Amino acid sequence: MAPRANWKGFLRLSLVTCPVALYPATSDTEKVSFNQINRKTGHRIKYLKVDAETGDEVTSEDIVKGYKVDTDTYIEVTKDELDDIALDSTHTIDIDEFVPKSDIDNRYLIRPYYLVPDGKVGHDAYAVIRETIRSMDKVAIGRVVLTNREHIIALEPLESGLMGTLLRYPYEVRSEAEYFDDIQDVKLTRDMLDLAKHIVEKKSGAFDPELFEDHYETALIDLINKKRSGAPITAKAAPKSGGNVINLMDALKKSIASEKDAAPAAKVAKETAKAKKPKKRVAGQREMLLPIAGKGGKDAAAKTATREATRETSKKADKPVRAPARAKKAG
Repeated sequence: MAPRANWKGFLRLSLVTCPVALYPATSDTEKVSFNQINRKTGHRIKYLKVDAETGDEVTSEDIVKGYKVDTDTYIEVTKDELDDIALDSTHTIDIDEFVPKSDIDNRYLIRPYYLVPDGKVGHDAYAVIRETIRSMDKVAIGRVVLTNREHIIALEPLESGLMGTLLRYPYEVRSEAEYFDDIQDVKLTRDMLDLAKHIVEKKSGAFDPELFEDHYETALIDLINKKRSGAPITAKAAPKSGGNVINLMDALKKSIASEKDAAPAAKVAKETAKAKKPKKRVAGQREMLLPIAGKGGKDAAAKTATREATRETSKKADKPVRAPARAKKAG
C-alpha cells in the first residue's frame, strides 16, 4: 500500500505554480515494536486520561490545551482561538530564495520528504522548477505549514523528483560554545597525527548504506523467533573491558597492528555483504520474523489463534461502548 501524503497543495516559484504532494522519505514503522501487556492475563494495557488531582477519568470534549505559566497555573487556549491565528499559507509552498547547499548547517536539518506532482497536470511546471534548481546548483528555500505550524523547507533535485528537508529555526539550535568552552587546547605531535591518519586511510571507503546492519533489530528478531519456536534463550557474556588508555602513542601503534590483522577478514566480510545485498522489502524487517516451527510452535500457534479469536469476539461485543478518543498532540 502506497504511503499517504502528509500534505497536498501547490509549489510556487513567482508565477509558476504546480500541484504537489509531500510524502515522508523515512519511516520507523519497519522496526519491531512492543505493546505493554499484563503479565498475569496477557492482555494489553489500556491508558485512560484522568484528572491529576481528583483521579477521575476525563472525556475528550472536556480536554483543552493549556500553557503552563506557574505551578498548577495554566492559560487555557481553545481550538477556536488557535484556528483564528492559523496561517493562511496552508496550501502553498512559496520559494523565497536560493542558497548554496554548503551554507546550510547540518544542525538545522530535521527530516527529509519527497515532493512529487499531484495528479496528471502540472508536470511541466514541476520540471521547470526542478531543472532551474538543478542548473543553478543551489537549494530552494520555501515555507510549508504542517500541523498548524509553519516550517522552513529546503528543496533540491533528487533524480526525477524533488527532496524537501525541513529546517529548524535558530532558536531551536543550541550554541556549541555552551559545550566546547571547557575543551582543553592540546598540542599534538606530528608522529601522533601521522599514525592516526594511517588508521583512517586503512578504514577509508565509499559510503554504502546497504552494508549497514541494525544489530539490535536483528537481535530482537532472533529473540522473538527463538521464543516462538520454544528454543532455549542463553544470556550473552558481558564484553571484556579494553582497560584505560595510558599512553596515546602506544595505543595508536597497537591500533595499527590490530588493523593489519583484521584487514583480510574485514575485506572478505565486506565482499560477502556486497554479494548478498538484501532485496528491498516493502514490509521491512518484520519479514524476517519466521513462521512457528515444531510441535511446541504448533501448540503456541493454536493458543495464539484461540486468543486472537476470543479478542475479536470480545471487541465486536463491546463495540457500542467506545473509549474516549485520544486528543491530538499539540502542534
